[in-house]
Amino acid sequence: MLFIHAGFVTSIPALALHMSKRPPVIISCALTGAGDTRAKNPAVPASPREIADQAIDAARAGASIVHIHVREPKTGKPSTKFAYYEEVVQRIRASRSDVLINLTTGPGTMLTVPTEAPFRVVSIPDAELMTPHERVAHVVSLKPDICSLDVATMSFGDAVFINPANHLREMAAQIHASGVTMELEVFDLGHARLASHLIATGAIPKSAYFQLCMSVPWGAPATPTVLVEMQRLLPTGSHWSAFGIGSDQFPMVATAAILGGHVRVGLEDNLYVSPGKLARDNAELVAKAARIIEDLGYDVATPDHARTTLLG
Repeated sequence: MLFIHAGFVTSIPALALHMSKRPPVIISCALTGAGDTRAKNPAVPASPREIADQAIDAARAGASIVHIHVREPKTGKPSTKFAYYEEVVQRIRASRSDVLINLTTGPGTMLTVPTEAPFRVVSIPDAELMTPHERVAHVVSLKPDICSLDVATMSFGDAVFINPANHLREMAAQIHASGVTMELEVFDLGHARLASHLIATGAIPKSAYFQLCMSVPWGAPATPTVLVEMQRLLPTGSHWSAFGIGSDQFPMVATAAILGGHVRVGLEDNLYVSPGKLARDNAELVAKAARIIEDLGYDVATPDHARTTLLG
């Protein structure tokens, strides 16, 4: 078969060979998140055992990294209990899976601001604002391969997501001292600028990589144009990944891969494997992402490749 474009003719095998020259695409799987989503899809894992089992299955399906929140096992509500993080990490490590473990530091950041007088700021139900030290304590103790660091203060739905720069500097210092690689989650153009500034000034090490979080209300929309602009704002040579939420998840897999980035999928961000069809687990979402990447002519990264690329 011939492929004709812009005045040249080549064969499909030759085109595939050209396309495969880009480095393998790393798939991250965000397993459960902190949203109240289990009622919408019972496949969302809640107990430490469920989360760890889905992490291991996601790795078998092609994920090199698993991004981990924890929940109360009986209610499915978000939790920050150290014992839950510890059990998840221990179970994954005991399985001998070589998947990279990425623990969240996102909880303890949400505020709602009432409209009635007297004006006061309160934390959202079932959550408390946490200090920088509290937010990274489980990371310092368990020493995962990676942890997230949300470089973002923004409207998050009707709540406010609070991550001031002084908190980020303190958290980054503790994470770096623990030898853990940082994944900088940015949700809009200004967040990318702030993260780049913190790297340039030495507050965050150059080893950090970026997770571009698209279509989160009210952050950057999941369009190719916006993704290109966010990428342009990153420090030269940065490793980056991107994801879209809901129906934007799989289009963003293709877009990020084509633009030279890595990708994230998972039940934290999207409950459906196709329109109207709930995903049966995280592995199903990872497997679909892997198919998209391979259909584009790219290779899916192994955990060893991800470890060498992101951890050095």
